[in-house]
Amino acid sequence: MKAITESARRSRQWLRQQGLLVRPWLYAAATAGLLQTLAIMAQMGLMAWLVHSLLIEQIPLASLAWPATGLVLAVLVRALAQAAQERCGQHASARVRQRAREQLASDWAALGPIRLADRSSAALSNQWVEQVEALDGYYARYLPQQWLALLSPLLILLLVFWLDWLAALFLLLAAPLIPLFMALIGMSAEKVSQQHVLEAGRLAGHFLDRVRSLTSLQLFGQVGAATRSVQDAAEHYRAVTMRTLCIAFLSSAVLEFFASVAIAVVAMYIGFGLLGYITYGPAEQLTLFSGLLILLLAPEFFQPLRSLAQSYHDRAAALAAADGMAALQMEAAAVGQPNALAPQTEDTVGIRIRGVGLAYPGRGQVLSHVCLQIARGQVVALTGPSGAGKSSLLHCLAGFVTPQAGSLSLFGRSPGELPLAWLGQRPFLIQGSWADNLRLTAPQASSNEMLRALEAVGLAPLLAVQPEGLDTLLGEGGRGLSGGQAQRLALARVWLSSAELVLLDEPTASLDQRSEAEVIDALRALAHSGKTLVIATHHPALMALADQAYALKQGKLADA
Repeated sequence: MKAITESARRSRQWLRQQGLLVRPWLYAAATAGLLQTLAIMAQMGLMAWLVHSLLIEQIPLASLAWPATGLVLAVLVRALAQAAQERCGQHASARVRQRAREQLASDWAALGPIRLADRSSAALSNQWVEQVEALDGYYARYLPQQWLALLSPLLILLLVFWLDWLAALFLLLAAPLIPLFMALIGMSAEKVSQQHVLEAGRLAGHFLDRVRSLTSLQLFGQVGAATRSVQDAAEHYRAVTMRTLCIAFLSSAVLEFFASVAIAVVAMYIGFGLLGYITYGPAEQLTLFSGLLILLLAPEFFQPLRSLAQSYHDRAAALAAADGMAALQMEAAAVGQPNALAPQTEDTVGIRIRGVGLAYPGRGQVLSHVCLQIARGQVVALTGPSGAGKSSLLHCLAGFVTPQAGSLSLFGRSPGELPLAWLGQRPFLIQGSWADNLRLTAPQASSNEMLRALEAVGLAPLLAVQPEGLDTLLGEGGRGLSGGQAQRLALARVWLSSAELVLLDEPTASLDQRSEAEVIDALRALAHSGKTLVIATHHPALMALADQAYALKQGKLADA
């Protein structure tokens, strides 16, 4: 229960902070809503006056031109005010959603790919699209309507009280029942909405994992089992969705019930009062004008509460979405705390690593007081057994993670500020042409520049036999190329980039001997281009390529 309370508090605080950015637009939406209420009161008053004048006072229709004109103007003002309210609300919502996506991108960048590795890309996409869109109704409709649900009925109640205080009393007694039941239902709606958001992310990740593993599932004959698991997950998500909808419909039904009962009581009072059956209080002073005006205003008295109830599930959805984004923001803020020792920026010649220490939750210390200096243009190999800390040191250099101790300086800059090139065991290649993949790091690269880069990594002969040259299409992940060819295509992309520092994490892992030799030749050419290479490896051929090798053992560094 404590965790739920803390989660709710964090979500509300996050939503409040976002609302501060668009407060003028929210005030403008509420003001337009109040103007609409005044126009409604004028419209209903003029309608009642026209009916009373025609039926009771027998005034000719030609003499009522000015009230009729006023009625048309009131309807026009009402429509314009409603449009202004929606426009202001939508503008506020768009600003908040844009800001939320900017914050998400910033938080993901602060966490880096290592801390985001335990989150599926489907869940992140769901957060970027669905959860951010869940904020729309909260800022566009709910927040302005929250003020209008208080102020608009109050204005109408004052007018009804002036006309007939007993009818106003009936409305006043019925009004608190609606927010009370909305609050009771809303408690359940908030919990179900949080579960709905969680299940949506799980289903997206579950489905994407099965699609990515489709080849392996077919090879092992597990397609049927995978299909059933997706069906089970989808059925569970459907059940959660239906519970959310049931609560939304229940809140609307409760509101309509109490509003209808209150309006019926007012109608009966006015009817019996006009017929002379009620002689208590102000009933004897009722006229067709006052009675009809009260009847016309009674539904409008409950309309702001109806609108609030209709958008109440928007609040629950926004709270559920805000919980994940607020937690992510807190995590990113904690990761982004500056080191105890600031990076030394006076050395612009090479790379300096001073006393770096890094620990992961659940793994303990992975790097301990690592000190290292690398000259510009040098090729360095980091060696050691698996788990020694080679990849973790590369992650620190790349800015993927922030060490808890020590400092790093990359040519006088902090990690993450300097453009660099990264090549892991599996190169990142998109579904597209050779040119599309090469232009990922150099969008303005010409055909001649791409051809020179491919020649430098030894892929010119392979390109020459491609049916469409640089426009030849590749599948996702480089399907159509061997492992070594895919690595060399990624290296050609490094050639085209302006990055001075290239970090390589086991670039020849899982390659056969011939492919490994081809990649090493390409790396040798890359090293001769003047770029600084830091390679994490345990392959002797790559270690022979290095100007200097360092061995890591249990997170500590020593000369190899």
